[in-house]
Amino acid sequence: MPIFHLFLVAVIQGVTEFLPVSSSGHLILLPLLTGMADQGLAIDVAVHVGTLFAVILYFWTDVFLAVRGLGRLLRGKVDTQGAFLALCLIVATIPVVIAGLLLSVFNLTEVLRSVAVIGWTMLIFGLVLYWADQTGAEDRTADRWSLKHALIMGLWQVLALIPGTSRSGITITGARRLGYDRESGAKLAMLMSIPTIAASGILLGAEVWAAGDIAMAQAGAVAALLAFVSALLALSLMMRLLKSVSFTPYVVYRCILGVVLLWIAYS
Repeated sequence: MPIFHLFLVAVIQGVTEFLPVSSSGHLILLPLLTGMADQGLAIDVAVHVGTLFAVILYFWTDVFLAVRGLGRLLRGKVDTQGAFLALCLIVATIPVVIAGLLLSVFNLTEVLRSVAVIGWTMLIFGLVLYWADQTGAEDRTADRWSLKHALIMGLWQVLALIPGTSRSGITITGARRLGYDRESGAKLAMLMSIPTIAASGILLGAEVWAAGDIAMAQAGAVAALLAFVSALLALSLMMRLLKSVSFTPYVVYRCILGVVLLWIAYS
């Protein structure tokens, strides 16, 4: 795989994974719009692993808290903040796991990977994010997350299985509708990404391991590092900007890209 192609895939994944603009949509569009070959399963796994480590590092105190709490949760105890956070993350992940398995069983995944679908989801869910961000209250913080809200945000996350929706964008939308402030909504969305990305990475990684391609594994290591660095920078920038800026700039970008893609799809 050419190094420039590897660099493009890794940086696109890293920058767009945590911004509400859809990383999967951009990765699908790369070969469709440039004529480049599809990057392949191994590179997909690698860049996801890179972004996974980026979010773990950025929110390491919360991750450590949840990991410690998971031990107590496995013993049937929900008597600490960490155990409750771990339980909320599990509850929030269940809907997307079930929905993802159903899509796979009925072979619907490839049907949704089209320029038209991505164009519509970019546009529609961008406008939904704007509506939620402008009308949602800001009277809740991340430390007031509840099991009910974890389930509701998990159901919103199911929509991210449609390419172009954006996993972070749709979960942030759900959080804003529930009244979480912008920083808290983004933080919860990022924490929710950890089990989701880890689960998809394990499944894809098993397929790559079965293939046993050493050269591709080496390329994957480079891609993972590039994705890690770009994701950490993008995540840090977004969280810093949310102290003073709304999600409107991302909405504008989504709407412009959505209109362009629809023009390409139907012209």
